[in-house]
Amino acid sequence: MAKRKTKKTAPEPRRFQPVRWVRRWTIRFCLIVIVVVVGTVAAHRVLTPPQTFYMGQEARRLGGIDYQWVPLDEVAPVMARSVVAAEDANFCLHWGFDMAAIRTAIEDGGGRGASTLSQQTVKNVYLWHGRSWLRKALEAAITPVVEGLWTKRRIIEVYLNVAEFDEGIFGVEAAARHYFGVGPEDLSAMQAARLAAVLPDPKDRSAAKPGGWLRKRAASIMDGAATIRRDGRSGCFED
Repeated sequence: MAKRKTKKTAPEPRRFQPVRWVRRWTIRFCLIVIVVVVGTVAAHRVLTPPQTFYMGQEARRLGGIDYQWVPLDEVAPVMARSVVAAEDANFCLHWGFDMAAIRTAIEDGGGRGASTLSQQTVKNVYLWHGRSWLRKALEAAITPVVEGLWTKRRIIEVYLNVAEFDEGIFGVEAAARHYFGVGPEDLSAMQAARLAAVLPDPKDRSAAKPGGWLRKRAASIMDGAATIRRDGRSGCFED
């Protein structure tokens, strides 16, 4: 007696699961973003970053900016020491975030800043100016990547080349010639200190025509630059 053939039933089509689909593509998107960010930061370890978003904004507003990239080897060493003394004296001691400065800022009610040079470099090169939780979150995420992939010397080099020193004046090359008529390699200790003193508020301060407060600030920065050289806190970015 012949056996009856059993009829095979076709498998049911898989149901679309929106939650799983969203989760899968969210993970993929995040991985792509991480790869792009890490790859870009790694490339800028050796390649010159393009003009920043803020530079573009100012160029459109002013009709142009003064900017010229210069290697750190062609900048007077006192300039790097001055900007560290002015903005982040513990630059060689932290990994991107100065926890002691953050604690102090919190205790003072948030009235003073605690951003390191690493954080400022990330903001200037990869993000935008202005206060927002999104920008701060991105800054906090990218800063350890920069610290991990760049040397401290590279961070200083990039910072000095993208910092705004006056309206439409970006980078130490343009700033040195704009204020003092010299190349960055010929900056004196006083000139370097004055340039560092204008950085928090470059549109309202002048290194060429300093008021009484800025003169005192520059003198303090000069002392700080000499101090970090003596105690070794400039060792991570000096040859």
